[in-house]
Amino acid sequence: MCESFSGYSFELTNLLTTNLKLWRKQEINMRKSHLRGRGPNYPILDEIVQYDFEPGYVVFTMPAPKRLRVKVGNDLLADTADGLVLYESDHLPVYYFPMEDVSMKNLQLSSKTTFCPYKGETEYYSLKTGSGFVENIMWHYPEPITECPDISNYVGFEWGLVDHWYEEDDEIFVHARDPYRRVDCLQSSRRVEVVLKGEIVADTKRGVFLFETGLPTRYYLPLEDVRTQFLKESDTVTQCPYKGMANYYHVEIDGQRFDDIVWYYVDPVHESAKIKELVCFANEFVDRIMVAGVPQARPKTSFSHGYN
Repeated sequence: MCESFSGYSFELTNLLTTNLKLWRKQEINMRKSHLRGRGPNYPILDEIVQYDFEPGYVVFTMPAPKRLRVKVGNDLLADTADGLVLYESDHLPVYYFPMEDVSMKNLQLSSKTTFCPYKGETEYYSLKTGSGFVENIMWHYPEPITECPDISNYVGFEWGLVDHWYEEDDEIFVHARDPYRRVDCLQSSRRVEVVLKGEIVADTKRGVFLFETGLPTRYYLPLEDVRTQFLKESDTVTQCPYKGMANYYHVEIDGQRFDDIVWYYVDPVHESAKIKELVCFANEFVDRIMVAGVPQARPKTSFSHGYN
């Protein structure tokens, strides 16, 4: 009877494993094209088979040579010069800290657990503060799956729950900066025309073309060459780790308002200084953008799907 049960258990395990793989193929093997720009941005990676249920999906780490720190309030939670950057298909890069460089005294294991098919079972830690708990601020993969790099001795932090992130002594915002993402801002005399609702809302030969790895070309234009009567100030503010803090305009034509489809940087970071106070129309939402008379393809990005 024991042998029979053992055989039945083995068959059941095989059945469950097969069904899990089928479920993964049906539910997980559905990569979203609009997330490809998040990285890593190397088309050759699409040829790699790291996960048999999702060819082309990769997870890998590289050393982060910068000193990295995270603070909650005035308390230093982690401080390392031996961190990792974890790259994962369709995701932004994430910093991982060696557990030995994390102050664990006020961290408590949470009841929350999750499962990632690409990395494994995740456990979470909450931070005890003077005013209560910051729930699930830190995560850890104690036993990463075979296909995943060994990150068992490293932890990650929920970006929005940490008050301050630092690379060396510079505070950083939004997410980890990818050392393999390049931003080039080039002045161009090619004519750029922006059409929205049948109206030419911008027309210039004095634009700055911004080329950012993995993203569509953005065309930054002087306000003097924009029909500003269509622009309405917006309260929206966003941040980009590669360009800085952005403000927005709505565009209103014949009573129809297009929310937050124009943005500009009053004080961009120095790598993007050439776009200072120039405006950019979202390629995703205008009728068309023409460069030297050639209509540009409308891109699919995370922005076109409702979030940055």
